[in-house]
Amino acid sequence: MVTEGKKRVRKSPEERKREIIAAAGKLIGEKGYYGTSLKDIADAIGMSQPGLLHYIGNKERLLSLLVTDSYDQQGTPADFAKSGLPGSDSDGMLFPAYLRFLVRYNAQRRSLLQLYMVLETESFNADHPLHEYFENRPDLTWEHYSKFAWKLPPEVGGWDNMRPIVRQCIEAMDGIQLRWMRKPPIDLYDEWLAFERLIFPSPVWDGYR
Repeated sequence: MVTEGKKRVRKSPEERKREIIAAAGKLIGEKGYYGTSLKDIADAIGMSQPGLLHYIGNKERLLSLLVTDSYDQQGTPADFAKSGLPGSDSDGMLFPAYLRFLVRYNAQRRSLLQLYMVLETESFNADHPLHEYFENRPDLTWEHYSKFAWKLPPEVGGWDNMRPIVRQCIEAMDGIQLRWMRKPPIDLYDEWLAFERLIFPSPVWDGYR
């Protein structure tokens, strides 16, 4: 009697990409872009290196999958507008409320956030594939947020006057996230609330947080 072997389960391209993103995010988050080879990633998910390249094209394309196609597409103002949370009215969202939503979201994706912080640090090297991306990040973030309607205090004088505040928020969030990665641990959300009170002070922002 011949015993049939187990049939190989063929995964969909979407499943494979999710596996690749998860494995690459973990490895690059631990060892950096330069310290992680395509073979490391392929071995982690039981694929051949040519098979991996079939899905990602090359190592630089992998970074695009991880950052612009994954990290940047999650926790957005559009996601907040769909959330139904307080302050998420799409006709006039509350900017501080959105940032609290983003901080909570980031707290649930620690490995991806660690990856992002490692890549941001590495990108100081002008030869890094993401050097230009991170150099332009403040402008890109401003342009993206400017596509949405925000309800602001009259004292602010309109969204165009928010650019310094948006920059401060990016800087504060980067610093808090970096500290969150270290020991002893801090509470990411509670730490952000302390900065929120400084960036969006009373009484100007009362009723607009």
